[in-house]
Amino acid sequence: MDHDEQLLRASSFGVAAAAYAEHRPDYAQAAVRWALEPAPGPRVLDIGAGTGKLTATLVALGAEVIAVEPDQAMLTELRRSLPAVRALPGSAEAIPLPDASVDAVLAGNAMHWFDMAVAGPEIARVLAPGGILAGLWNLMDDQVEWVAGLVRVGGTAAIGPRDTPTSWRAATAGMHLPKTGVGPRFGSPEQTEFPHGQRRTADSLVATIATRAGMLVMPEQEREATLGRIRGFLTGRPETGRGEFTVPMVTGVLRVRRL
Repeated sequence: MDHDEQLLRASSFGVAAAAYAEHRPDYAQAAVRWALEPAPGPRVLDIGAGTGKLTATLVALGAEVIAVEPDQAMLTELRRSLPAVRALPGSAEAIPLPDASVDAVLAGNAMHWFDMAVAGPEIARVLAPGGILAGLWNLMDDQVEWVAGLVRVGGTAAIGPRDTPTSWRAATAGMHLPKTGVGPRFGSPEQTEFPHGQRRTADSLVATIATRAGMLVMPEQEREATLGRIRGFLTGRPETGRGEFTVPMVTGVLRVRRL
């Protein structure tokens, strides 16, 4: 993906903010606990917070959360659903917080959009010494046969390079972390996965997939054709064609400590 395409996809979510808030999954609490486990304190920045999916899990776990999000439509949804959370406009490359003001920086399905050459030093700036940077990704479990079939039918625009555990392990390990030799140093990365799931129907899973960046930037006719193929696949499968079902997922976590 070239730089212009990356920017287009990264900025595409605002047009679907309400649908994103309604249909995207939350994060496995065990995964969030693991991400925070080595943090020296309770102050957490959710960067690229979107509509607050990860923010809500952090609040439920008792963290002191500040959410930062660059897209105004997404930020509006976050403030509507979590009015008690301090939610600020900003980005990983320009964080509106003082130096050493948080104990952990977490990003839910967002770290791959960061320009880490700029964001790495900026994240290090706001992290207290010993603080944690962690990215979390919700992944559809393609070891399950019908999910693997859905991946084939949907194509990479619908089920992208970080949307299944197999592709996430290959695409993500170390790739999106701050580079060594740029500003404060980070330790060795750790990576693991936690079981997760989301209750869906065929229609609501189609609606979820429609909020993926690859779908949002697709020409309308092509997008409708792709979603139609996915809907036909889901309604024709015994696992997904009869009311509600659980989408088998894992939450993948990549974490690193600021030295």
